[in-house]
Amino acid sequence: MASPGATLKLRRFRRRFGIGAPRLAIRTHVEWRWRVLAGVIALLLTGALLFASFDAGRRSAGNFNAAADAELNALKGHVAALETEAAALRSIVSSGGSNLQMERAAQQQLAQQVRALESENGALKDDLAFFEGLIPASEESAVPGVRIHRMSVAPDAVPGQYRYRMLLVNNGGKPLKEFRGTLQLAVQVRQGNEDAIIAVPSEAERGAARFQIEIKHFQRVEGVFSVPPGVLVKSVESRLMQDGAVRARQTVNL
Repeated sequence: MASPGATLKLRRFRRRFGIGAPRLAIRTHVEWRWRVLAGVIALLLTGALLFASFDAGRRSAGNFNAAADAELNALKGHVAALETEAAALRSIVSSGGSNLQMERAAQQQLAQQVRALESENGALKDDLAFFEGLIPASEESAVPGVRIHRMSVAPDAVPGQYRYRMLLVNNGGKPLKEFRGTLQLAVQVRQGNEDAIIAVPSEAERGAARFQIEIKHFQRVEGVFSVPPGVLVKSVESRLMQDGAVRARQTVNL
């Protein structure tokens, strides 16, 4: 009978060289130089593949960039054309605005000229009235004193204002005596169903220089007066006052 030590050795031998022993792989020995060379070749191949991929991508990107550049240039050209057109339109608008301003200025100038001509025409009519007043009828020439000729009253440009004009002639006889007095207007108005008289000037304006009259031969008088809103002017009577007495008067109905 085998001893226990011999049995243990037998088991170890079978485990190492028997059927259940690990398989033994036989490999060819390769030197480290060949391994390094193989690694270098693998790196070169990888680099070549990467370069080829990069070059293909660059060419593709180059084509895309060329197309994008062409499109960008086309857009730049279109924008330049639009800017040119916009500049032309701005020039036209500016020119049109200038023309419109010139037309408005011309219209304003014409309106001023028309107003000046109307004023001059009114002055000429007053001059005509004056010369007519210098040749009074024989009955009037026999009566010395101051007279009111060609009085006119008309609505002014401002609502509620009226403009009056008259020619005052002094026929004071010989030797000629200068007339010194004041001008008063009695404006008859109607508001609703009631009539009233508005005195011009008012008590506060009695001493105003524009109502003081000094006539040696003749004097043209012109001015404006105002009435409250909604008041209808029916007639205006002008009076030349001297020492509290009426020396001449004339009435105009509207």
